[in-house]
Amino acid sequence: MKKTFIFALICCSFLTLNSCTDLVETVLDESSVTGLTEKQTADGNLAPVYALLPSIFQHTTYFAIQEISTDEAILPYRGGTDWGDNGIYLALHQHTSTSTDPNIRNTWLLLTQGISRAITAINALPTVNDPNTKTYIAEARGIRAYYNLMLLDLFGLVFAKDDAQAISEILRGEQAVEYLKAELLAVEPDLLTTVGPGRFTKGVAWGLLARLYLNAGVYRDRYATNIQFKPEDMDKVTEYCDKIINSGQYRLSADYFSLFNSDNNSNKELIFVAEQRAELNGHNRMAYFSLSGDQFPLPAFPAANGTDGPAITPDFYQSWAQAYTPKDPAGTDPRFFKQNWTIPADSCIAADKFEMNRGILRGTQFGLLRVNGAFVRCGTNYKIGKLFNVTRNRPTLPVNFTEQVNYTVAGSDYNTGYRVLKYEFSKKSSSGRNLGDADIVILRLADVYLMRAEAKLRKSNDAASALADVNFIRASRTAVGTPAPALTSMTLDLLLRERGFELYWESIRRTDLIRFGKYEGTWTEKTNTDPKKRLFPIPQTAVDGASNLPGYLKQNDSY
Repeated sequence: MKKTFIFALICCSFLTLNSCTDLVETVLDESSVTGLTEKQTADGNLAPVYALLPSIFQHTTYFAIQEISTDEAILPYRGGTDWGDNGIYLALHQHTSTSTDPNIRNTWLLLTQGISRAITAINALPTVNDPNTKTYIAEARGIRAYYNLMLLDLFGLVFAKDDAQAISEILRGEQAVEYLKAELLAVEPDLLTTVGPGRFTKGVAWGLLARLYLNAGVYRDRYATNIQFKPEDMDKVTEYCDKIINSGQYRLSADYFSLFNSDNNSNKELIFVAEQRAELNGHNRMAYFSLSGDQFPLPAFPAANGTDGPAITPDFYQSWAQAYTPKDPAGTDPRFFKQNWTIPADSCIAADKFEMNRGILRGTQFGLLRVNGAFVRCGTNYKIGKLFNVTRNRPTLPVNFTEQVNYTVAGSDYNTGYRVLKYEFSKKSSSGRNLGDADIVILRLADVYLMRAEAKLRKSNDAASALADVNFIRASRTAVGTPAPALTSMTLDLLLRERGFELYWESIRRTDLIRFGKYEGTWTEKTNTDPKKRLFPIPQTAVDGASNLPGYLKQNDSY
């Protein structure tokens, strides 16, 4: 199956995005191609349903709108020349985005196209005489439910239909929640437990049901002053988290950053991922997005560098600093930073010893020195030295990441803001902008423990059980140094902080802040307190495309 999926993924990369408001898409009918076996035909019908996940999880689509819109990430107009993009990243952070924002539009298009592909597969697979068909139909329905769950979270609606030629029914609020519950429950019996995290399994269905129940109060009443968390919903969160934990199929990783290594597909903590390995035509840009343009992680490729993109906000950094004061979080919590190499006395290093530090990068940065497009050598080794912003035509400005970053001229310079290198920089990337090896994490076991802890806190203020789950995660990270110290108390505010420590840079922060009632708060360069901004605008192109159906696709309030 692996080779067939690879072939399908490559083929699907040539498809173009079109308006998908009516969720109708013309695709090649693989079964009409002579010479294919029934199994190859079944594989060919299912592969396109998964194929859009890597594009959805690119740095400028789902990641951007889930992270840069929060207190976790900020992307200023770097040096007055880079990442301006007509102010879309400034607006995203300040909650002033409009219905013409291209990143919001692209995320919408990818999700609706994914739903369309799922419907096509659901209709085509029953005609294929292959023993995998029943499972494949369940996977296609499960992925359709996941894409719809993302639409509900981002835009406040889902598209429901089974007939590829019909017009989708738009559901919101309680109807949308019940529809997604029914879909996930319907497919769960036919899903597998014996395949890797790149497939929609029983564990994925349980995890998404837990997420759905945890956020159901938000989805039922998007602009509520006080979100209602029903006890029966919290019981369901606990039930599905227990199913995952008690299945014995997953375990917490002793090495936190191995969850984001190039070989993370085999990590037992991962439940669901967007497969992005190079052999699958991967296109993972998560590593290069935040690094300096003068950080070159690969001795073999002198063109592979960062892009001076987003940094963490001072607010998010201070949540770490204040939690561990007077100690440095880098020496206290192995999730904050991992030291992979130290500059040798002779300031030279062998190529196979050069490994970028991971986590949150602060202060003066050292690395490979590049002159006239080539790295400076020490015989067969490589010269290491203090980095300057040479590629940005600022050769006297050191690559010295500062805590302060904002939208002023000084606060937007190339050195501002602590950076994040959570995903390993691909060893195969000739440019730093393609050939990603690390699968992008969608759901993992630590999040399951944290969801269960939250459900117990919200239902009955069971702080002892919640504290046990949080401390179990902390105590598990034993591979590098000592684990983070155990906490002695637990509240919802502490749990949100812990979710930030564990899940930063994983495209979950916006959803968390809304559920915890913090999305209308203020942080660096953001003062907008309008609860209507909990939803993004439906792209204007989609609204215009549906204009021939009066009242069908209503724009979200405040846009």
